[in-house]
Amino acid sequence: MIKDSEIKAQVSPFAMREGEIKTFDGKDGYVSMNQIVHKINIGHITDIHFAILEIVNDFEFITSRQIYQLLELKGIDPQSQDKLNNKLESLVKSKILTRYYFTSDEGKGVYRIYCLEKMGKYLLASKEIECKWQQSDNTKPVSMIKKRLAGNQILIAYKTKVKAFDSYKVKVALNAKQAGKIFKTNGGIKLTKSNKSIDFIFEVVRREDEWQKKLIEKMRLYKDFYDNYVPGDSGYSSLPQLIIVGEDDKHLAEIFKEIVTSQVEISKISLLFTTDLRQNEDDLSKSLIQFKLDPTTNKYKVENVNLKLLEA
Repeated sequence: MIKDSEIKAQVSPFAMREGEIKTFDGKDGYVSMNQIVHKINIGHITDIHFAILEIVNDFEFITSRQIYQLLELKGIDPQSQDKLNNKLESLVKSKILTRYYFTSDEGKGVYRIYCLEKMGKYLLASKEIECKWQQSDNTKPVSMIKKRLAGNQILIAYKTKVKAFDSYKVKVALNAKQAGKIFKTNGGIKLTKSNKSIDFIFEVVRREDEWQKKLIEKMRLYKDFYDNYVPGDSGYSSLPQLIIVGEDDKHLAEIFKEIVTSQVEISKISLLFTTDLRQNEDDLSKSLIQFKLDPTTNKYKVENVNLKLLEA
């Protein structure tokens, strides 16, 4: 499989595109549980298929490349992307998983997105694995799916490239006390070095319809959480670091401008920013930036944030 650092993309594959829609690429028709049990009995569905199923269950929406990376991290050798794709095809044909791709004015997307089907939930239940999937989950819009895919890639990047990596959560629930609302981030990372730990949480922003309005609404919830935080809130013994993930550097500047002009800055932390493509670097220690006010010009400027904690 091609390494992250060998990817020469100029635009993130998880960026929004004009006129983009989600297109079904699964299988129609009926498959019985008896047919699936027969495939298990004759060895057509094996442990690696169940490992794939557990990964899809954890991440909700995921690409085949991300599945390949996560299998390797579990110590399972997929052998090749083609062989993995064949296994995914068999799970789609059995309606254990289903599949989508994105189409836009630019044409058909180059990757497929996998998510659970009803039979997949039944198989997970048979192994007493918690599965909260509902059929309505597969109706989520393009923007929500792309946020998940971008979040996936960050979690995988930190797990594979950061020596201080400790653990990750695909979704993190935070409590906005004043609003009386529980809201979710696009993932969390715990880093540990010399018996000291720090938590990162990620908010992925896409250029979807009314993205500015949605961003401000979400930032108000984050501000509520941070302003009213006491140790132990939402499972954090100390304040987690919020990192905002944009589509590209220009998008980060647009995001920061919206935050400042709408007065939803967070006083208790320094906001950090990154982009999808910055995760492709072999060393993530220079993948973060911040916006700092220059006292001489009274204008904000971009500064790289060098964190040795993120070294490979």
